[in-house]
Amino acid sequence: MDVRTGMPVVGMVGGGQLARMTHQAAIALGQSLRVLAAEATDSAALVARDVVLGSHDDLATLRRFAEGCDVLTFDHEHVPTEHLRALVAEGVRVYPGPDALRHAQDKLVMRRALAAMEVAVPAFREVTQPSDVVSFGTDHGWPCMLKAARGGYDGRGLWVLSSPEAGRQMVAKLLAAGTRLLVEECVAMRRELAVLVARSPFGQGAAWPVVQTVQRNGICVEVLAPAPQLDLDAAQDAQQLALRVAEELGVVGVLAVELFEMPVGKLLVNELAMRPHNSGHWTIDGAVTSQFEQHLRAVLDYPLGCTAARAPACVMANVLGAESPASMRLDERVHHLTARYPQAKVHLYAKAERPGRKIGHVTVYGDHPVPVREVAVASATFLTTGAWTDGYSVHGQETA
Repeated sequence: MDVRTGMPVVGMVGGGQLARMTHQAAIALGQSLRVLAAEATDSAALVARDVVLGSHDDLATLRRFAEGCDVLTFDHEHVPTEHLRALVAEGVRVYPGPDALRHAQDKLVMRRALAAMEVAVPAFREVTQPSDVVSFGTDHGWPCMLKAARGGYDGRGLWVLSSPEAGRQMVAKLLAAGTRLLVEECVAMRRELAVLVARSPFGQGAAWPVVQTVQRNGICVEVLAPAPQLDLDAAQDAQQLALRVAEELGVVGVLAVELFEMPVGKLLVNELAMRPHNSGHWTIDGAVTSQFEQHLRAVLDYPLGCTAARAPACVMANVLGAESPASMRLDERVHHLTARYPQAKVHLYAKAERPGRKIGHVTVYGDHPVPVREVAVASATFLTTGAWTDGYSVHGQETA
């Protein structure tokens, strides 16, 4: 408890943009957010008052960080499970708990648990030797997807194997480096969807509208809310599926369930994340309750907020670091963007620009999805490059 305010203290392990935006939500609720950051220049460390510098891998640091916190939560999944179990045994409230979080930390654990729950997932197999991937490819066809069981995001920790020989070489190399692996079938999906839910210790659940995520080179570049032309029954099925997963795995906080929508309408679960998620950034401006406020409500066991959308259409476009330096400073780009599109809501993370790195996002909402998407994409593109274009791609079509 914060003795200055009489309000709870939430400790968030990780100092990235998710912690930064959670800090912003905590201010409105009167709460204090303590941040464990690796560096003083981390995104959240630049704005939060209560910052502890240290490694999430060090149990002594975690113990020191947890002192005085009412609850511990995360902006990433990389804290060793054994450290979390030690904290729980010492009386620290950790949400989501280690038994739940391990399903977001380890893809093999997650796949096996979902399969046991009879939740549809792509065909998969653990890989302990090169012959495992060869036999899997023979059974399920080439190409197939090789994944690191732990870690990996935004296209990292993922390899497309086109042939048995390519599989043998890649698996031998990765196993020699100590990487735990699994292989999955390449699914002929129609598109990628995501559903975000929250669950409290009391057991209350809430779900936001299902969204479509648009990927480029393994990185999410757009989120369309709600997912266009998604059948109402399919949307409700996705929400109920995510709520069921949250309950059966014992998740407390926000859970993101990434889905493959198949041509016949079937949904396959691809990934789980037990924290605020990129697919939910649109909720800051586009929903009554943002994912960041909801995560705080959930881990503190407050009643959950309304998840309704504020408008018929909302699009979030990620701002990525450009391949070459932009022609003007970032603050100049913001100036020009907000003059041209005053309806665009800009969220920057105070992160150094590197090619492909998420340095911010833009959200636009309104009554009609096509113009909303056009403005969001144009805005993010300008913030990336510093240049306006005559047209930009929406669904692969150039729009003037």
